[in-house]
Amino acid sequence: MNKLFFRILVLLMSLSLIGIILVQVYWFNSSFKNNDDQFKYHVTQVIGNVADKLEKQELYSFAYKANEMKDSTGKTPKKEDLLQVLFVQRNKKTNKTIIYSNTLTSEDYDISNSLFNKKFSSERFKNFSSKRVTEVYNNNNSIDNNALGQSIIPDLTIEKSGSLDILNKVQQEITIKDVADALPLEERISKQKLLILLKKELEEYGVKTKFEFGVYSNGIATKIKSDGFHFDNDASYHVPIYTNNEGNSKYELFVTFPHKKKFLLSELLSITILSIIFTLIIIVAYTSALNQLLRQKHISEIKTDFINNMTHEFKTPIATINLALDAIKNPKIIEDKEKVFRYLQMIRDENKRMHAQVENVLRISKLEKRELDITKESTVIHDIIDDAIEHVNLILEDRQGTIVKHFNAARTTCLINEVHFTNVLVNILENAIKYSPDIPEIEIFTENVKDMILIKVKDNGLGMSKIAQKRVFEKFYREHTGDLHNVKGHGLGLAYVKRIVEDHNGQVYVESEKGKGSTFIIKIPLIN
Repeated sequence: MNKLFFRILVLLMSLSLIGIILVQVYWFNSSFKNNDDQFKYHVTQVIGNVADKLEKQELYSFAYKANEMKDSTGKTPKKEDLLQVLFVQRNKKTNKTIIYSNTLTSEDYDISNSLFNKKFSSERFKNFSSKRVTEVYNNNNSIDNNALGQSIIPDLTIEKSGSLDILNKVQQEITIKDVADALPLEERISKQKLLILLKKELEEYGVKTKFEFGVYSNGIATKIKSDGFHFDNDASYHVPIYTNNEGNSKYELFVTFPHKKKFLLSELLSITILSIIFTLIIIVAYTSALNQLLRQKHISEIKTDFINNMTHEFKTPIATINLALDAIKNPKIIEDKEKVFRYLQMIRDENKRMHAQVENVLRISKLEKRELDITKESTVIHDIIDDAIEHVNLILEDRQGTIVKHFNAARTTCLINEVHFTNVLVNILENAIKYSPDIPEIEIFTENVKDMILIKVKDNGLGMSKIAQKRVFEKFYREHTGDLHNVKGHGLGLAYVKRIVEDHNGQVYVESEKGKGSTFIIKIPLIN
């Protein structure tokens, strides 16, 4: 049930983290797309405004010159009536009649053709005005009497006159567009003027990034373009300019942004960085929590294994002691001193065995708490090795094994703790014996490397996998031994070895191959 709960918890945490990351990615993509759409809208507005301003400036320029020339002629304009509109409304009940007349008049200033192309006559530049008269007759009979030739005076007369600005403007705009359409593009606009207009409009809309521009005529590039302009379909925007009176245009203004993506990303930079930081914090927190969960699970498994191993380690000696005691109680055995001494020796050996197990646990505990007293003295390493071999001789003889020494080191004096370093070598030698399925064959080498002495313990045992080699010095770690069921222990020996060697400013590591034995290598600094 605990394993199932753990897996469900890990799954939920993983799904939550993936969900958060996916939401962040979706948000970023949406924000980038929104920025792109907004950028497109602003740029479209900008180039549309520029196109309008170009046409208006051209109209104002031509209109200003035309008006200047009108004023400079000093002539009275020729007037000509073009159209008269008459409207009569009669109310039969009240005998009231309203007569409205509107007379359209043109004024010709006879402007010289020097301003315009010869094919555009000055007649195109006329002013239009109107005279509007409203007459009210309260008695219809008076109008009817007009048929007799009598003079009729209206009861009320309203006169209005003035220039027709709307008509003048439309007539002027049509004329100027026709005139300008015949001019070459270079006479209508300059590169510098277009640059200033675009730059100003883009800044007003907050588009502060590098841009290039170019004007095309019927799909062909003109000389009106920036130095770095080249067409880019993904980052270019265009609009027609200088439309004629028919609503068509042969010119198109193209604006391109070489650093468009960089600009769009820069607008999201601050919020994106914050989002990434918070996402990383969540990932780190998730990883830490997951590691803690895995570690707790691993510790729980280790504790279970440790309790089982310790129980097994103590169970056998206790059973042996009980059997020996029962045997001694037997009246036949108690009279036989030789057998009594043999059983007592068995009790003592098993007691030592249990004591050794407890000592191992206590040593590791003290090492963890830095309470283990390690005093170091100048000692010859070869003597320590011989002492360690003596400690394992009995179990080695029981397995009919051998240890061959190859002492090649010339300098062998180190600053070490004799007891603990002997325990280090005993632990390694015991492992070499335990993990050898056949007759143990062990070789011990020493050699000098610079100011260090190397101690190599080579065996013909089971060997270790690559994973086991990385974890073999961890506390409580034990590799599965397959069908070899007589190997006992609780995974503390090599952890103790590593801590003691490191406290001697040394290093310990293992070289091994599955099925081909292992070689434990210890490096210890020499006394200079």
